[in-house]
Amino acid sequence: MGIAELQHTVIETIGQQESLDPATNGLQQALDGAFASGGTAGRLVEDALHGTWMGHALHPVLTDIPIGAWTVAQVLDLIEGWTAEERFAPGADAALMIGFVGAIGAAVTGLTDWKDTNDDSRRIGAVHGLLNLSATMLYGLSLRARQRDERATGRKLSAAGYGIALLAATLGGDLVYRLGIGVSHAPKPDDIQLEDFRPVLAADKLPEGEAVRIEVEGVAIALVRQHGQVYALADRCSHLGGPLSDGKLGDGCIECPWHGSQFALADGKVLHGPATIQQPHFAVRERNGMIEVGS
Repeated sequence: MGIAELQHTVIETIGQQESLDPATNGLQQALDGAFASGGTAGRLVEDALHGTWMGHALHPVLTDIPIGAWTVAQVLDLIEGWTAEERFAPGADAALMIGFVGAIGAAVTGLTDWKDTNDDSRRIGAVHGLLNLSATMLYGLSLRARQRDERATGRKLSAAGYGIALLAATLGGDLVYRLGIGVSHAPKPDDIQLEDFRPVLAADKLPEGEAVRIEVEGVAIALVRQHGQVYALADRCSHLGGPLSDGKLGDGCIECPWHGSQFALADGKVLHGPATIQQPHFAVRERNGMIEVGS
């Protein structure tokens, strides 16, 4: 078995560990409760941590800080160890501290994203987080050792932390590239191109204040009638693919039934996370007793 196959087997095994569910479910519920207890302010903080204001997840942006800084620290530590020259020590210590601070931000945003995951991704994400926490603790101990002028010990602790951080990054990559956490699950704009409006549903089949799922060229679309106006959004939520047509309608918005992401009916703009990517929307009109959809 090659390294890639072994890695895949280990990660899949982690994803199948249902014994992790009681603890992970409890933590997710506690996080949901903590944000909910903050009311509107809590929701704003949650959206900020998800990255809805950026149009994509904030967590990957912040993870570059500790990985980059700790890589610099590791290189400088190696040079210091080989040459026994103390002039590399300040740079290594500064890079280590920058990475430590960045890791706190990455942890907070990552935990916020993780609370809205399920099954395999929840279990793998939990182990990913625990590994990162372990790495950060080792770097904290390394900082303390360096402050006590125990530099050899500090370098060893940092090296251990760096190895664990790389292992955690491997799990993080699996969450994104295999399980699709943090990427759009909605259809791409090029998945459906209509040269002209196409009739899709009799107008009287879409009552006021309801959503109906239809398909056009294999792409599911949620039609909504609100205040006499008809709207059309891609049915698969950009967060994790939940069916918006089964969601709850608000004033000018629709909420995904899976994790509560809210999108504007008019243009698919993200109003509340955990989604960060705008929902595709379509031109729509009523003509001759039919609802018609166009690109």
